[in-house]
Amino acid sequence: MPYVLGLDIGNTTTAAAVVRRDGTGWARPEPVPLNAGAALVPSVLHLAPDGTLHIGGPATDDGSRTSRDFVRRIGDDVPLLLGGEACAPQTLTAELAAWVVEQAHALEGGPAEAIVLSHPAGWRPYRRELLRRALVDLGLPPVTLLPRTVTVAESHAARGFAGTTAAVYALGGASFEGALVRRTPRGTYESFGTPQGLDPVGGADFDELLAGHVRTVLSRDLPAAARRDQQAVPRGLLAECERVKRTLTVDLAADVVLTLPTGPARVPVTRAEFEAMIRPTVQATVDLLLRAVHAAGLTPTRLDGVLLTAGSARIPLVTELITAALPVPVEVEPDAQLTDATGAALAACQVVSPRPRPPAAVRNPAPVAGTGRATLPAPRRPRHDTAVPGDPPPRPPVRILPLDLPKASRLAPMLSRGREG
Repeated sequence: MPYVLGLDIGNTTTAAAVVRRDGTGWARPEPVPLNAGAALVPSVLHLAPDGTLHIGGPATDDGSRTSRDFVRRIGDDVPLLLGGEACAPQTLTAELAAWVVEQAHALEGGPAEAIVLSHPAGWRPYRRELLRRALVDLGLPPVTLLPRTVTVAESHAARGFAGTTAAVYALGGASFEGALVRRTPRGTYESFGTPQGLDPVGGADFDELLAGHVRTVLSRDLPAAARRDQQAVPRGLLAECERVKRTLTVDLAADVVLTLPTGPARVPVTRAEFEAMIRPTVQATVDLLLRAVHAAGLTPTRLDGVLLTAGSARIPLVTELITAALPVPVEVEPDAQLTDATGAALAACQVVSPRPRPPAAVRNPAPVAGTGRATLPAPRRPRHDTAVPGDPPPRPPVRILPLDLPKASRLAPMLSRGREG
């Protein structure tokens, strides 16, 4: 069945969604199972000794053959090392994108009619062009790059958000971005204003704060002879703190459960305690969102809503502090980690079947570079040139050796043998 594909490659996790044709229209978006049936896969690449590239990383990590957190490094002149080879971060990102495209191809029985990849709204043309070239170099079909503001707005609009102007609040595992989006006369969306970001900060920091609290409690409550056992805790501690963090989004209390050499240990944590730990960081992100609104010459009351996305968006404190600073409706989807991918897939429907133009009586402004519209670009124009006011001149190209180096390399057979999940 014909379908389109939306991709969201984040700093910590990757998600994808498809929308299939339903007669003359489109069905509802559905997530692509990428990780043993789960919709999310860690944004981690591991190069095995035999040259096979594994997505999601191995159970054990020696560090030198594993790469993570490479998406935010796109645009950095310094390459990353993977198995001793110098790799541009955009090439690693493109490898992950290619793997996702292959998974969708296998599940759907054929190629997508259109592919849209969501990226941070603050990315300037230099970074987008680096990723675009990397995708082309890997032989992927044409991929439309759209800013997160547009894909998030598309996803929320499909669920009933009817506003014209909104702020987008994206708090993920390792980054925050606040930006603005508005509906165009054609019913599509465009970015405007200057995005505000904080990097790296996000859910991983919250896990660390909770882990620090647990260590403090154990140091205080354990007998002196058993305190040495805490050194064995950190490997499983962060994963357990992440679980408790998710639990506290719906419950008022939870226990961090650990297995120590001296026996099981439980550290109770209340939502109030957890929110006290993360409040300064969350408040800083809300202040940046408010700065983005003011920098665009708006007041909070002129917004129709705040659209939330990414993994940490469902923390109750986030909505509480946003509502206090911006007295407008706050919208969050049931699974905020899939919002970007779902919106990208919905935008891909428009690449195949653009929305009809408004009646002639409605003045439709000509496409403006820098708007990031979810429509087909004009001929011979860069796609979705979401330039931010005050952009510096384009940076000169920096040549970084590709993965398939001319000398003997384990990475060359990796590309020919394919990728494994």
